Amino acid sequence: MRKAWLLGLAWLAAACSSDTETARRGQPAPRSRYFALNAFLEDQAKQLNQRQPGVTKQVRLRTGGQETTLVRQLDWNKELQIFQQADITKPALRGAYTVDSTVENGLLRRRYQRRPGIEHPVRQLTVLTSGPQVVAVEAVITQDNPLVYSSKTVELRCQNGQVASYRVNGVQKLVLFDSVRYAVSSRVQ
Repeated sequence: MRKAWLLGLAWLAAACSSDTETARRGQPAPRSRYFALNAFLEDQAKQLNQRQPGVTKQVRLRTGGQETTLVRQLDWNKELQIFQQADITKPALRGAYTVDSTVENGLLRRRYQRRPGIEHPVRQLTVLTSGPQVVAVEAVITQDNPLVYSSKTVELRCQNGQVASYRVNGVQKLVLFDSVRYAVSSRVQ
């Protein structure tokens, strides 16, 4: 019995260290089958920080009106940070999402849907690509607990491999307070 227990422990230790050993030998760890959103966002932020384009932002106010402003200089790492919330490539999320791929008009649409029973804010992530270039990224991010309910949809559109526009629409409801709806649309100049 003791021998079987030790053998099981040795097998578990070997299984847990396989990714570490692979990385130590200079080989990349096994790729996730999910879209590497954070790497894409880091690359876009780097390009945009070098170019420093202006951005036209349109905000929908509580009163129903809209306010538009031109922002001339941004820290793109911070500006695109909200999209990092849609990242599903963490090792703990392996197998937590189903992947559905379709091709329409030469565009590959990959839809990652959270499996039932999985506790993670990203309900769905959709990535549209044309060859190696990302055309669009959309995600639905939710939180539902006894104190707060929130849901937001984040969308990012690209042209010629660079961010062209992005928007966030959402609702938040705190216990004992009214719902707050918000919408922000941005267009890169």
